Amino acid sequence: MPSTRVDELTEIIDKVKEWRRYLHRHPELSFEEEKTAQFVYDQLVSFGGLRVTRPTKTSVVASLMGSEPGKVLGLRADMDALPIHEETPVEYASETPGVMHACGHDGHTAMLLGAAKRLSQQRDEIKGEIRFIFQHAEELPPGGAQELVDAGVVDDVDYIVGIHLMSIIPRGKIGVVYGPVTANSDTFDVKIIGKGGHSSQPENSIDPVLMAAHFITNLQQIVSRNVDPGEKLVVSTTTLQAGIAKNVIPESVHIGGSVRSFLPEVRKQAASLIERVAKGVTEAHGGSYEFHYHKGYSSVINDAELTKKVEEFLIGEFGSEHVVRGEGSMGGEDFSAYLQKVPGCFIPVGAGNAEKGIVYPHHHPRFNIDEDALEDGVRIFINLSKKILND
Repeated sequence: MPSTRVDELTEIIDKVKEWRRYLHRHPELSFEEEKTAQFVYDQLVSFGGLRVTRPTKTSVVASLMGSEPGKVLGLRADMDALPIHEETPVEYASETPGVMHACGHDGHTAMLLGAAKRLSQQRDEIKGEIRFIFQHAEELPPGGAQELVDAGVVDDVDYIVGIHLMSIIPRGKIGVVYGPVTANSDTFDVKIIGKGGHSSQPENSIDPVLMAAHFITNLQQIVSRNVDPGEKLVVSTTTLQAGIAKNVIPESVHIGGSVRSFLPEVRKQAASLIERVAKGVTEAHGGSYEFHYHKGYSSVINDAELTKKVEEFLIGEFGSEHVVRGEGSMGGEDFSAYLQKVPGCFIPVGAGNAEKGIVYPHHHPRFNIDEDALEDGVRIFINLSKKILND
């Protein structure tokens, strides 16, 4: 089956950029993407030839049935924004104070709309079904992906593919990652409990601030002394709330943090070790503790067989000089929920450009993408879909 050439995409890419800028101006937070979902729904219906549904309040799924029976391929884009006030000096900056598309989801949504529009015109070139999944709430656990899995959206899907635009990768480069792509992303809360009192009489108190200091310091030994150096693990203390008066030893201290890992056994070990540190420190000082570990998104692990097919496709489509094998990052992604049920591949696509000043990382108030990367994403969605379904 023929691939869609670059020169055939000009009109669609112009529309994709227009959609992306509209979405960027009107961001919505996780589980609040009502206007975004309606916008996506209206566009999909206007294309014709698609069966469009709303499996949840703020998500949209469209199905394209090919001219012959075959497998079912899912294509996923996330739609939600972040609670960040935008500082990017662009004409299409967010018009919603304190909310910003700072992770490229506006681009993901626009690219998948472009692919849906083009592929809906090429039904005769497709075997099987393409399911376009416009997902809500990637940024906020438990995440929209799990809701869509629970709703049965991927029950009969044979493969699923997602793309993530990356400002830390130069535009023109496309990553291929075998195995883990993102990390297990968990959090923890610890309450260190002592005995409050006057700061001038510490001997009559059990100081939770001192215990908290020992706890935070000893956490650093989990990675350096308790886990195989060949395994990736990050344990970060990120929140700390203690007393409010300088002459009062408080009754308790609240500590929160983040844990990132790849392997399930390392994930389990980290939770156990954090609690062990809390228990040891508080017992040694005569205090007590409360510990809560919250599992977030699991690691995104690419299917080896599908990833090999994707790599071969990317080299043929863009040239080997543009395709780079990479390693997984310690970021989190709820695309993992789909991969618990369906073989899939998550593809990082370069969207940074130092010459244009597009150098800021994801979740930064000046984050942006090189819009030329939208063309790369649309080409991948369109032509990879044909390769997977028609081979």
